[in-house]
Amino acid sequence: MSSKRLRSDPESRVGGKRQLKHQELAELNPLLLEVKERVSEAWSRGLEYSHEKGLLVDIQPFTHCVISNFIQSQTFLEGLQNELLQLNFHEKSNDLYKFKQSDDLRKKKGYHISSLRKVLFEDFRTWLSDILGVKLESTVDLSCAKYEYTDVLLCHDDELEGRRIAFILYLVPEWGAGDGGTLDLYDSDEHDQPQQIAKSLTPSWNTLIFFEVSPVSHHQVSEILSEEKCRLSVSGWFHGPSLARPPRYIESLSSRNPHIASDEEILYDWINPIYLDVSTQVRIQDEFEEKSEILLKNFFKNEKFELVCEALRSPEIKWKRRGPANKRCYDQAEEDGLPDILAKCMGLFCSEALFLLLSNFTGLKLHFLASSDNNDEEDEQEDELEESDGHEHACSSTEKGNKSDSTEDDQRKKGDNIGPNKVEMPGESPQNPSVPVCRGELRHWKNGYYTLIHDTNVENSEFALDLLLCCGCEDWNDEFGGITSYIAKGEDEELLTLCPEDNSLALIYRDKETLKFVKHINQRSISQCKKTHEKKGFWDFSFVYYE
Repeated sequence: MSSKRLRSDPESRVGGKRQLKHQELAELNPLLLEVKERVSEAWSRGLEYSHEKGLLVDIQPFTHCVISNFIQSQTFLEGLQNELLQLNFHEKSNDLYKFKQSDDLRKKKGYHISSLRKVLFEDFRTWLSDILGVKLESTVDLSCAKYEYTDVLLCHDDELEGRRIAFILYLVPEWGAGDGGTLDLYDSDEHDQPQQIAKSLTPSWNTLIFFEVSPVSHHQVSEILSEEKCRLSVSGWFHGPSLARPPRYIESLSSRNPHIASDEEILYDWINPIYLDVSTQVRIQDEFEEKSEILLKNFFKNEKFELVCEALRSPEIKWKRRGPANKRCYDQAEEDGLPDILAKCMGLFCSEALFLLLSNFTGLKLHFLASSDNNDEEDEQEDELEESDGHEHACSSTEKGNKSDSTEDDQRKKGDNIGPNKVEMPGESPQNPSVPVCRGELRHWKNGYYTLIHDTNVENSEFALDLLLCCGCEDWNDEFGGITSYIAKGEDEELLTLCPEDNSLALIYRDKETLKFVKHINQRSISQCKKTHEKKGFWDFSFVYYE
């Protein structure tokens, strides 16, 4: 009798295992087949459609579909969730996003992952092809993403050659809008640029959302606000013929202006005297020429800096939101109506005296009196020409004036003078590339603000000197975001990072292959602001100078 039990027990266990697998098969919600024709009609005609059992086709702000109870078996989904959480996740962080991502799920052999892959790549792909009337390729991108506290994916359109349908399947606990992590959909302007969030979709267990990748499919994953919950999802793209895309919109260049006439007294009024010292300027230039960047702490006189910080809190300042969201999000001060001290501060950064001081700091030709590394070479070439002509070069009065300026340049480079006393600029237009120019703005940064690297941002693709001076960022921590990062084009590794620091002047020289962005400011920054009972973030004066 015991031998019979030994023979029968394994069979019953095997049978039980088979029965379990049968119950755990990944099968699509049968509703998809029931409503297939109506969904196809709505999609092709750009109409809304909804079904009481949990399927919605919406056309605003762009066509998308929400399917509840996407997979039938809850037991299967629980097994899938456990299997996914056992994967190795890699921290992903750059200008656009911060979250954890698994390896490509096409290569994973776990039972639940393999079953999901099969139903997505076969049954669901066939259903989608019929809905769209487009043949989707067998190649499907598939990975698992894990978003936790302060993680985010900022505004983008998903466009990449070959991508046709984007999809997300959520495996989250009970989730509310207050937990963050919503899928935000943007409407677009006449240039296909995102304007504002038109709809937010809150993640829910076993819900799949899909939409066509297009010039207007701008969306984001809002910052995770819950410190306890994990936003787990499986997402990817079905490939097929891309939708037609108009040429990408190129923003016009912001205005650039030559310096404002001034004398050196403005420097003595504002700037820490140590930076007006001859020997200090020489040391700064030596360091800058070696590293192409420098941070000058306590740059303004203390009393001036305190006045600036006080004025920045004034309700009289008019702030406007800078976008579009796929490139930037921060507040810019309108210069008309600025408190007097802030207007003077903006004037300082545009002043002739500061242009020349920056030349002394950096060795760049930011003023016609600033010395140039090419002066000696030009003089040698002139001497050679004089000798070859066999006669003495005759200088006009203008040329003599230029030689006199060159002598003064050499003296100024050595630090014998800070700046000219009301030196007038030659009558050259701002369009003339030989005239140094600048552009600048006063910016306000707080939770949710950022800038992104974008392939149509021509402002970032020139040789330039960046100037940054921050205010109101006492005790700022780099974990809050708001960091200005520099990277080489096509690379992810950061070349330089600047954490906001009160009254410190940052100077960075970048070439055409160096890009910059300001990291998204996250929820952690709010706790810092609570110390002062105001959610203020910080401010900065941001200027760019061109030789």
